[in-house]
Amino acid sequence: MTSHVLFAPLQALGAEGLAHIDASLVEHLRGTEQLLRSWGASETVCAAGLYHAVYSTEGYAPALATLAERHRIADLIGVDAEALAYLYCACDREKFHPRLGTPAQRVFVDRFSESEYEIEYERLAQFCELTLANELEIAGRSARYRAKHRTELLRLCERMSVLVGRACRDACGDLLS
Repeated sequence: MTSHVLFAPLQALGAEGLAHIDASLVEHLRGTEQLLRSWGASETVCAAGLYHAVYSTEGYAPALATLAERHRIADLIGVDAEALAYLYCACDREKFHPRLGTPAQRVFVDRFSESEYEIEYERLAQFCELTLANELEIAGRSARYRAKHRTELLRLCERMSVLVGRACRDACGDLLS
């Protein structure tokens, strides 16, 4: 499914009217999706990138849909893309991100269910690619954000490096070095 088809429902959910660091939320979501496409990510990952803040995130509070509406979002973007978008929204970053690059990296910490569970390696790799696309989209648009978070982002890129594709790793180096 093309991003054009998925974009109208995103607007109907109210993404255009919400602010995000130096842009609107809809601009950030489209930028994240476009980065993923430029890296050759699958349609599933790209759709999840476009909807990656649909249920809110630990770093961004407004939600476009409730968790009770997961089935509706899955109908729009597909079950796998919705599951990845959920994972991104549900991530307890403070607890999970330090696990990346360690033997515990497949034990996900879900802030919504307040639980931990194992995720498949492929899903972890997709999560990492989406996470870096989100961060690099913001860093690429905001010099202030990039300057403030550069060291932290470099560490995150390093911990995720074996899980993401070459294009993603190159983008990290190009933007943050």
